[in-house]
Amino acid sequence: MATFVFGMNQSLDGYVDHLEMRAGPMLFRHWTEHVRDLTGSVYGRRMYEAMRYWDEDRPEWSAEHHEFAAVWRRQPKWVVSRSLKSVGPNATLVEDDVEAVLRGLKARLAGEVAVSGPELARSLTDLGLIDEYRLYFHPVVLGRGKPFFAGPRPPLRLVATDIVGEDTVRLTYVPA
Repeated sequence: MATFVFGMNQSLDGYVDHLEMRAGPMLFRHWTEHVRDLTGSVYGRRMYEAMRYWDEDRPEWSAEHHEFAAVWRRQPKWVVSRSLKSVGPNATLVEDDVEAVLRGLKARLAGEVAVSGPELARSLTDLGLIDEYRLYFHPVVLGRGKPFFAGPRPPLRLVATDIVGEDTVRLTYVPA
């Protein structure tokens, strides 16, 4: 059975905005290894559209960026959206019966499946499908943006704390 994990970078005041929080070299390496080890990822539309950045090589990328892009492209992806009509390579569009499709994936797959996007995570939390939450706190206060938790916070139990990269603290929680 797969483990569904919702984890994202966020500011100290709880907002997610990848444009405001740059990963240093060690944190970037962490994310590359994390993606490499995943069984797959489930994306909401907005997060998937942001991640499509990695579908095409760019001349300004470093070797590390090319490596991340390669592992991201290899990974199976399921994109939950009613508005998208198609998705890119190695991705499957999930338009209808989202709960049944994701419960089926959870039952059929082994390993870790990343859940990407606060709105999607809220929906999957409501369905009892999120097994773990990983909050990566950066030393930044944004004061605005999309919150990590897009709805009421579920009761959680802290299971781990660690420093990841140069200045990021990861808190890992499971449903209580």
